[in-house]
Amino acid sequence: MFIENTKNPGWIEVICGSMFSGKTEELIRRLRRAQFANLRVEIFKPAIDTRYSEEEVVSHQGNSILSTPVDSSSSILLLAGNVDVVGIDEAQFFDEGIVDVAQQLASSGIRVIAAGLDMDFRGKPFGPMPALMAVAEYVTKVHAICVRCGDPANFSHRLISSEKLVELGEKQTYEPLCRHCYNKAMAEK
Repeated sequence: MFIENTKNPGWIEVICGSMFSGKTEELIRRLRRAQFANLRVEIFKPAIDTRYSEEEVVSHQGNSILSTPVDSSSSILLLAGNVDVVGIDEAQFFDEGIVDVAQQLASSGIRVIAAGLDMDFRGKPFGPMPALMAVAEYVTKVHAICVRCGDPANFSHRLISSEKLVELGEKQTYEPLCRHCYNKAMAEK
């Protein structure tokens, strides 16, 4: 159990949105600023996310930052010693324990920045993200651009036929859509 650090209070920031909305880009930007300020930063990502790199968090734009892949949220507590900032990418892929992990880290004086999809391909809340957003001090929702009409997009429409909840992919697998275009696409299936 962590004891609250009142000298250096921590907090939780969540960056959420659809695929191609810039979540990881914003996470990397915030982590690089922390590094520039000479803060001790540790970055984690789920071990299953090997799309671009096994050991780096990589944005769709190609920007990257070194990270530690972990199999479960509890590993983050074991590996996040003596840091000021913890970054977590693809938070939706972690187990429900990620919420308690983030709260324990924040209560011990660490700034926690987590990025992840807020909804799955069915338009439903994704994994631990709703609970993580509920306990966060700051939530930033970023939007992609709908590839069909150009409006702000907050849905990740799956282009391939699969009912698996976790289906790693890129532009050949998903497209960002606004509510209207998403509803239209789902009605056509």
